[in-house]
This record gives sequence, C-alpha cells and structure tokens, in this order.
Amino acid sequence: MTIASPAPPASNPVGWLNNQPYLLLSLSSLFWAGNIVLARHVGAHVPPLTLTTVRWFGVFLILLPFAGPHLRRDWKALREHLPLMLFLSLVGFAFNNAISFWALQYTEALNALLIQSAGPLFVALWSLVLFGVRLTVAQLAGIAISLLGVLIIILRGDLAALAGISLNRGDIMFASSLVAFGLYSAFIPRRPKIHQLSFLSFTTCCGAIMLLPAAVWEFFAGNVLKPDATTLATFAYILIFPSTLAYLFFNRGVALIGPNRAAPFFHLVPVFGSAMAILLLGERLQLFHLVGYTLVLAGVVIASRQGSASK
Repeated sequence: MTIASPAPPASNPVGWLNNQPYLLLSLSSLFWAGNIVLARHVGAHVPPLTLTTVRWFGVFLILLPFAGPHLRRDWKALREHLPLMLFLSLVGFAFNNAISFWALQYTEALNALLIQSAGPLFVALWSLVLFGVRLTVAQLAGIAISLLGVLIIILRGDLAALAGISLNRGDIMFASSLVAFGLYSAFIPRRPKIHQLSFLSFTTCCGAIMLLPAAVWEFFAGNVLKPDATTLATFAYILIFPSTLAYLFFNRGVALIGPNRAAPFFHLVPVFGSAMAILLLGERLQLFHLVGYTLVLAGVVIASRQGSASK
C-alpha cells in the first residue's frame, strides 16, 4: 500500500501579494479613488489640516507594533539618510495630502479628477529632470492612451466640454499636490534599502509632526472637527485603506517596476471613481464609460509592460 506524500504547504498569500506589482498598484488607485470621493463629501465635518495630521499619526500608531523590530534594525540607515527621509516625509505625506484635502474645499470633483490625470506626467518629468530617466515609446503611448480614456469618462464622451472648464485656486492647490507626489514617486527607488514598514512608519510620523503646527492653527481659527458617526467612519476608512494599505502597496509596486511604469496606474483613480458612482450612487452605465475604461486599461497595459525606461 502506497502512502501519499503530504501536500506541499500553501503559499503565503501576503508573500504572494507582495510580489504582484500590478495588483498592488491597482488596489492603491482603488483606495485613493474612495479617498477623493469621501474627502469631498465630509469637508464640513473634518477640517483638512486636522484630518491629514490625525491621519498620519494614526497610521504611525497602527504600524508601530509591527514596525518596531524593523525600525530598530534600520535605525542606522535612517539616520544616515535623514535629509532624504525628511524630504520624502514632506512631499509625500505632509504637503501632498494636506494641500489636496484643502483644495477639495474649493474645487469641483470634475476639476480634481482632470488634474489627477496629469499625475503620470509629473512623475515622468521629475524622473527625467532629476535622474535622466526617459519614457520609452511604449510608456509615452500608454500614458497618452489612458489619459484619453480618462478624459472620455470624466467629460462623459464630450471632449468639447474641456473648453468650458475654468480653474480656481483649489485647482492650483490640487495641481501642486500632484507635483509634490510626482517628486515623491521619482525618489522612491532612491530611498535607503530598509524594510517598507520602517520606511512608512518613519515618514508618516515625521509628516504628522510637520503638520502639527498647521493643525493647531486651524483649531484656533475655529475650524474644529465634528465628533459624530460620519467623522469616525471617515477616519476608519482613511486610516486603513488610502493611508496604510495604499502607501504600502504603492511603495512596493514602484520598488518592483519603477516610477515610470507605475505612473499610468494613477489613471485608474478616476476609472474607479466613476465605477463607484455607478455602483453606489445609482448612476447609469453608458457607452462612453466602456470606451473610456477600455482605453485606460489598454494604456496601463502598454505603458507598464516589461522593459525599463531609457537613460
């Protein structure tokens, strides 16, 4: 009688996910799409600077029990690269998030989504200017195709409506947040070789400390959060999904495939945003949605396929 050999142990799902850059970047875009929708909805409940400060302090506290051993091991590398780490904390966490939440009090969702679509261009520009990394033909074509798909979705198939959009100070503020995040994305591959929990816990803590004076000013200016169920639900979502998980996923995705190949995934944010409106708000699926989704996905596939940017 033959005894069957034991089945091989099941693969670790966390380890598997950690090596799936396209899935990680797609999930980041999904979580950030929900963040934009939610931040626009709860602006009257939670002041933007307070929201951002509590957001990053909360993420730091969530990560600390898991990141503690890694922080101790990586502390020497963190100190050796302190100027870079403080810079990434500023552009990727303090300024970028505070100014984008603040901007959503002054701009329409349509404008914010249009400006968000320029995210990959800022990443490519900073990568070229700072490090001489040029887009490949495939990456440039993919960004252009996915950008066209985004415009079709946002403008509901009428590209002529683009001429009727006017910009205000909120639009300029939101654009500056993308400039900062493009800079953050370009520098991610140059960060010290430390565990991602060490990196994220350190930068979120530093970003929150940088924002603390602004949150205090906001409080004494009379902009106080409302302690109700909406505020609690907002913090619960923002702390877990677009903050902790999205940044872990995004940082890992960029580390695996580089900033230029990862940049087109920004275009999934308005795609997921419109899909949320269809599923959650009862909007009707129309032909321009399908055309736009197809172009965005085609562009992402073309731009993110194997092959590095040229130098």
